[in-house]
Amino acid sequence: MKFNDDKAKMLIEMLPYIEKHSGKTMVIKYGGNAMKNERLKEAVMEDIILMSYVGINIVVVHGGGPEINKMLDRLKIQSEFINGLRYTDEDTMEVVEMVLAGKVNKELVLKINERGGKAVGLCGIDGNMLICEPTKEDLGYVGKIVEVNPEIIKDNLDAGYISMIATVGADREGNIYNVNGDIAGSVIAGALKAEKYILLTDVPGLLEEPSMDESLISHVYKEDLPILFENGTITGGMIPKINSCIDALNQGVKKVHILDGRVRHSIITELFTDAGVGTLID
Repeated sequence: MKFNDDKAKMLIEMLPYIEKHSGKTMVIKYGGNAMKNERLKEAVMEDIILMSYVGINIVVVHGGGPEINKMLDRLKIQSEFINGLRYTDEDTMEVVEMVLAGKVNKELVLKINERGGKAVGLCGIDGNMLICEPTKEDLGYVGKIVEVNPEIIKDNLDAGYISMIATVGADREGNIYNVNGDIAGSVIAGALKAEKYILLTDVPGLLEEPSMDESLISHVYKEDLPILFENGTITGGMIPKINSCIDALNQGVKKVHILDGRVRHSIITELFTDAGVGTLID
């Protein structure tokens, strides 16, 4: 009986959160270990379907770096890095487009659909969603987003579909660009005026001591983030992630969550339980 009681308590705990979030739009940036590990991938897909079932409008923005690397290796295309960033030449861009907008995107759509969800695969080229220009750094076909047109996403949401978006965009001359996933997620969330922007990462969230998982900062206000930059709390790979969070909030997103994608069902634990996980920024 205790097992049934525990399950009942969990469902009852979820009810006010379901009521609160139903009808809202949420954008999830999906990548990292949650994408490489099949067990974690299954859990993320299950979370997304559950959220959709209870009336949340879901948009997923995904990367696919490991799959791109595997294909580049198979094709014997050498990667060149400039200041730690991959230079994307024409051959590399063809592989990025093929793998991200093709293989990875369609595999994720299939995983949603075969479990009873409704997903449509898109990339930033569709409907002129992400208009780009080259970045200031000489990185080849790496794009900076200069315009977002979310109409095609809104149409899919209105029709009840989860939008699965690969981070590839184009300029007005027809050149195709690889786009940073965190930035793409933040600008899409901003254009949709989403209730939440959720980043799945490979750390528990924002940490007071970067090397100590138990130093998780569970809640921080946007106004306090400059202090955390100054004192070195926000460092390394967390810097661009937090900047993308700030951009999302500045564009009208109400709350941002940084969650550990290595933990199964971290999304629904954060959204639908009292305990929560990760870092909330508002």
